[in-house]
Amino acid sequence: MAFGEDLTDKTTGASGSDAAPRADNWFVAQLKPNGLALALRNLGRQRFATFVPERFEALRGATVRRPLFPGYMFVRFDPVQHGWQAINSTRGVTRLLLNDPRRPSPLPAQFMAGLIARCDDKGLVLPPEDFAAGDRIRVISGPFADLVTKVDALDKEDRLRVLIELMGQKVKTSIPRVNVEKLA
Repeated sequence: MAFGEDLTDKTTGASGSDAAPRADNWFVAQLKPNGLALALRNLGRQRFATFVPERFEALRGATVRRPLFPGYMFVRFDPVQHGWQAINSTRGVTRLLLNDPRRPSPLPAQFMAGLIARCDDKGLVLPPEDFAAGDRIRVISGPFADLVTKVDALDKEDRLRVLIELMGQKVKTSIPRVNVEKLA
C-alpha cells in the first residue's frame, strides 16, 4: 500500500481499503483541547493516515469510548516525501512531537506494531486474553480506579469477582473486565 492511498481510519471508519495500518513511520501529534474530531477530519482531507486507539470507560453508570492517550493521536506519513510541517498548521492539532527540530523522528515500529495488534478494526483496545483466579489486576476506571487487587473468581463472561478492602473489612464485588488491566 503506497502512501497517499485512502486508508481505513480505525476511529472514524472512513472509506478506503480494508487493510490494517502498518507499523512503520508513525508519529505523535498533540491535539488542541476537544480537537480530536476536527484533527481527524482535517488530516483525512490532507490524506494523512491517523490512528487513535480507544478503550471503554465507565462514566456515571454508562460505558463510553475514550481515547487511550487523551490529547494525542498517531499520524503516519513519509517525512521525506510529504510536507510534514502541514500537520502543525492543521486545525485541531497543536503540534507534531519532534526530537529534532528539522525533522520528526518516527515511533519505534515494535511499539506501533504491538499497539495496533492489541486493537480491533475500529481502534478499540482488546481486553487481555484471559483472567484466572489469583491474577493481579489494576482497576483502570470506575469507582475503584487505580486500585490494585487480585481476582477472586470469574463471575460472568464479561465480569470478574474481586476482593476489596473497605474500612478494614474485605468485601467481594464484581467488576467489568473492560475496567481492569492485568499486571505482570
